Amino acid sequence: MDLNFTADEQAFAAEVREFVQGALPAEIRETVLGGEHVPAEHTSRWQKILHAKGWGAPTWPREWGGPGWDPIRQHLFDEECMVGGAPRQLPFGLRMVGPVLMKFGTPALQHRFLPRIPSAADWWCQGYSEPGAGSDLAALSTRAVRKADRYVVNGQKTWTTLAQHADWIFCLV
Repeated sequence: MDLNFTADEQAFAAEVREFVQGALPAEIRETVLGGEHVPAEHTSRWQKILHAKGWGAPTWPREWGGPGWDPIRQHLFDEECMVGGAPRQLPFGLRMVGPVLMKFGTPALQHRFLPRIPSAADWWCQGYSEPGAGSDLAALSTRAVRKADRYVVNGQKTWTTLAQHADWIFCLV
């Protein structure tokens, strides 16, 4: 078994490397490579740059606005971005909410939310942990009760990662 990257995969990695070197603003690169806190503005700015290139959702299929890359290209993209000093893409919308909406969302929800995730128009956070339950999902006490055409949610969440920047939260209730 040959575990080396193919010539095509190596060319793809070089393309990503060149793009990151040319498109990533120096102040963002310096912040990331310096091990400093990456401000939300840096993350959003880089996401918008990736989106303009068509790379805003590297794990998504073409039908939902992604590049349709195979797992090798997804890995090469992540690796070249990391080595080049790019901030990590936020996983909550791209890797958690987006795929669930693609598979289970109604067409209305898909059309409302999916285009806004890779473009950085919406920032998502997660609501899992609760006081007294931590991340023990079986011990959650927050409830969602259906009232007519909506749900009323009662309870509280902790450890809502990056909630201070979020437009939306997805909660386990």
